[in-house]
Amino acid sequence: MSGPRASPHPYAAALCLGLAGSNLARGPALVALCMAVTFGFAAAVFDEGARPAFVLGAVALVGWWWGGARLDAIDRSVLLARVDTAERAVLVVTGPTRHSRFELRIPAQVRRFGRLRFREAVLLELPLGRSPPQGAVIEAVTTVRLPRPPKAGFDETIWLRRHGVHVVLHADRWRMVGRRGGLGGVADRLRTALAGSIAPGLHGERRGIVEGVVLGDEQALSEGLRQRFRASGLYHLLAVSGQNVVLVAGGALALAWLLGIPRWLGEVGALGAIAAYVLAVGAQPSVIRAGVSGALVSLAWLAARPVDRWYFLLLGALVLLAWNPYTLLDPGFQLSFAAVAAIFVLVPRLVRMLAGYPLHAKLAGVLAVSIACGIATAPILWLQFHAVPLLTVPANALAAPAVAPLLALAFGAAVTGIVFPPAAASVAWLNGWCAAYLAGCARVVGGIPGAQVSSGRSLVELLLVAAVVGAYAWRRWLSSSPRT
Repeated sequence: MSGPRASPHPYAAALCLGLAGSNLARGPALVALCMAVTFGFAAAVFDEGARPAFVLGAVALVGWWWGGARLDAIDRSVLLARVDTAERAVLVVTGPTRHSRFELRIPAQVRRFGRLRFREAVLLELPLGRSPPQGAVIEAVTTVRLPRPPKAGFDETIWLRRHGVHVVLHADRWRMVGRRGGLGGVADRLRTALAGSIAPGLHGERRGIVEGVVLGDEQALSEGLRQRFRASGLYHLLAVSGQNVVLVAGGALALAWLLGIPRWLGEVGALGAIAAYVLAVGAQPSVIRAGVSGALVSLAWLAARPVDRWYFLLLGALVLLAWNPYTLLDPGFQLSFAAVAAIFVLVPRLVRMLAGYPLHAKLAGVLAVSIACGIATAPILWLQFHAVPLLTVPANALAAPAVAPLLALAFGAAVTGIVFPPAAASVAWLNGWCAAYLAGCARVVGGIPGAQVSSGRSLVELLLVAAVVGAYAWRRWLSSSPRT
């Protein structure tokens, strides 16, 4: 039978819609659950034709209830009522340190504040100098402060609140008293091991680019180079993408094939490799999306079920929104899912349009992906950052030949370091040239005058030109298409 029963897609979409709707309005849990029960009862009473709509409504209401409950939990803070007070605190460092001009800013979780014992995410500020490693349990005398006031269109209070952080703790000195255990401790050790093995012997800019592409950590790069990556449309390379997860899973399967291991065991190994990589790089939206999709592909093979990329994409969004509905408003979430949806919808059409031009098939594919992602992400970039790179298509076409080799060589260096450590530095040295090439692409393209639009007037003029060119290209394509 057709309709929602025949496919799980509407149910996943209804849950996502309900979770997203909790950002617009929240209601009492009892009201949401009663409404969901009412819809469910109506689905059982009404005829079969109307039943799917009531079922989907009940599912959406369950998502709305859960989203509101999660947002209430995220918005809850013990420390917000203690602003401008100082106490000795015990904290766990939960992420990498960010360096600013005047201090170190570190994501952390409070375990004890004075005599109070609780857990709350905070942003820890320390003076410039030595920083605690990720996973360290530290003790310090801290002062509770509010986040910075809005500046240049950026409201730090809102941005931090969407990540469950409501206050900033400032400390002048700290001492390490231990390390966290559990799954977080495993993630810390995996990240430390991966960071220390992907670029042995590399330093400075080249190491920074390898760490940015593999781990999403671009702190080693200068602000000037980061700006060139933004202006050229290549900044997405410095954030962990789904391509990384694909390469990790593919590497596990290739290793299983080389060792003569059965395919089913290789798929299990791929699941383990994906889980380890996601733990190592952290819960970034693009990583979670790709990790969920990659894990489901392996599970589908093990269960002899067909692969449904749209359903996997919906499940990735569902996992992220169920954990934190505020993720919907995160630029990383919006850019990641918009780009993947554009690849699914626009790339096949663009490939067909480019088929009549004297382009190699691989180059046509790269251009199609770059154009599709550029079209889909440009409005988000403007709304979130008030800047749109204009040369993202040629920049990505130039950079594409080096991205996959850089990832492969980085993971190859890590594996080589385990099997034959003396050769790891040679693999990393070779990878340094890939990193240098990416830096060169960013500098050349990002340094072209007008590479990035950051004014409203220029954007309007650009849209008018794009509309004229697009209309002309569409007319030509229609006239050249065979008529039946």
